Amino acid sequence: MYDDILFPTDGSEAAESAFEHAINQAEAFDSTLHVLFVANTNYQDLGATGSRSVDDLRESGRAVVEEIESAASDAAVVTETHVEEGDPHKRILEYADETDMIVMGTRGRSGIDRYLLGSVTEKVVRTADVPVFTVRDRD
Repeated sequence: MYDDILFPTDGSEAAESAFEHAINQAEAFDSTLHVLFVANTNYQDLGATGSRSVDDLRESGRAVVEEIESAASDAAVVTETHVEEGDPHKRILEYADETDMIVMGTRGRSGIDRYLLGSVTEKVVRTADVPVFTVRDRD
């Protein structure tokens, strides 16, 4: 039913909360788990005027997906890892075209924070063509 499951992660606690569910789904359906980190190049403080470069973000992403790949391997789940650049929700949706389900975390923002900051997860849920399994952060 679900041969390929996408697990987008930013290395946050919300993503960590969703990881166990992603592994469980991959095990239950004998699926390949596609781990995706999107280096958000939309930040205004990125580059010469900011504290982080695209290279820094890519390196952070590689570390995150390698850690997840190792943990998935311990659970005998086949994984593919990818580090991409761009607008996170757009890149997730592009990658989701090749998968059957998305499992991702949400921080559970509300009120003004949600309005001002938006939510990658919310945008994905509203526009994805595949089922999206969301997991709220433990905190």
